[in-house]
Amino acid sequence: MREVLARPVGRRLRTAVAVGVIGLIGACASAPERPAAPPPAPASDIAAPAAPAFSSLVASRSASVVDVSTLRIGRDARPEGAELEFAPENDFADRLARPLPATVRISQIRDLASGVILTSDGLILTSAHVLAAIDEAQVRLDDGRRFQARVVGTDRRTDVGLLKIDAKGLATAAIGDSSRLAPGDWVAAIGAPFGFHGSVTAGVVSAVDRYIGGAGEVPFIQTDVAINPGSSGSPLFNGRGEVVGINSMIYSGSGGYMGLSFAVPINLAMKIATQLKDTGRVRRAHLGAELQEMTPALAQSFGLKESIGALVVQVDAEGPARAAGLVRGDVLTAFDGRTISHFTELLQQISDAPPGRRVRVELWRHGAKRTVSVTLSEDAGPRFAAPAGSPPDWNDGLGLSLGELSAAQRLQLGSDGGLLVREATGLARSEGIRAGDIIVAVNDTRLDRVEDFRIKLAATTPGRMVALLVLRDRRLAYVPVLNAP
Repeated sequence: MREVLARPVGRRLRTAVAVGVIGLIGACASAPERPAAPPPAPASDIAAPAAPAFSSLVASRSASVVDVSTLRIGRDARPEGAELEFAPENDFADRLARPLPATVRISQIRDLASGVILTSDGLILTSAHVLAAIDEAQVRLDDGRRFQARVVGTDRRTDVGLLKIDAKGLATAAIGDSSRLAPGDWVAAIGAPFGFHGSVTAGVVSAVDRYIGGAGEVPFIQTDVAINPGSSGSPLFNGRGEVVGINSMIYSGSGGYMGLSFAVPINLAMKIATQLKDTGRVRRAHLGAELQEMTPALAQSFGLKESIGALVVQVDAEGPARAAGLVRGDVLTAFDGRTISHFTELLQQISDAPPGRRVRVELWRHGAKRTVSVTLSEDAGPRFAAPAGSPPDWNDGLGLSLGELSAAQRLQLGSDGGLLVREATGLARSEGIRAGDIIVAVNDTRLDRVEDFRIKLAATTPGRMVALLVLRDRRLAYVPVLNAP
């Protein structure tokens, strides 16, 4: 099969080369004599950095990279026409595994992944999703030796997994500092895409602290390093040969590489790995509030001079935030004595804090500063509910056609209120609001009836921004809309 596929490619290459040579010869024969070329323009004072040579990195670090093969036994067949067993959520192929038809009866399913050696006695860091529901794991070293591995622990929230093999004197990876990465930095990955051991790919950091909807609160490193099935858990190296990330996800509509890859920062991965090694599980602090980044328009809506802090869009009914008196529409400006410039900083601070810790939170509410104390609880995981619909019965000046939700619809929605958007035109549509959205609140005022929205809008000064809390696809976000005069 490989030969059959190779022949047409070879013929095309030979033809292209022949045409190129003929064209070049013809051009040389017919082109008139040209005047002397003008002197070259002066070089720029700032020279573009050359791409690093990763050959020395590969030679010195490849021994710390391993192949991981897993086995799942006893998978039953499904009815004809069922969907694929693998279906990436939100178009993110976060398992980097080729889908298997659910209609095929398979008693043994083997998957391939990669990993990196942390300790000389066989502790291996990889991705959690490749270890989910497995019956067996085997590790292949760079020198060809194979070992049975046991799962020390996994953390699905960060996609970090830990394996252990019985070996001594293994080559270990040099761990770097992912906080020093910046967009444009050169990075490389070594893994086993499609089972091709020791494959090296390189690229640049596209972005840092990339938060992805549906993938938890992980500040991913986005790169253009080619990652494919079998590369899950492979290390991402910087130019000094230090591991700065663990490749976890790709953005793909087909399950293959399309130019967007995402890695868990090694600082976070090592923190999780330490907890997995010590206790087999991860304990996280929980504030009990869903947060959103502030923007200049939202800051104006809430009467703030600067777009700093984290905006509260949801408060859990029985969480620490509710117990401390936090409400929707609060803007958290400082946490435990540290100013919050961006909401991602607050997410990281909460993640770093141990459950049970009591912290002071400074906030902005109704045009005034306040301070509350919050005792962080242990995080039990995210909870979401699906929205429901209702007929509209009123049009407002923002271009929204709204309707109230029945008690049954609110119960299904899991919301304590809200108005259905049947149609969005004008200013509301230009800001991205669309039919099917639920307007839960205006600024910090909860909406139970259309009359509540009418009163709140009438009390807003024309020409100022109002912040509409919108529920869409199980997610909440404030959307600023101008209240035109």
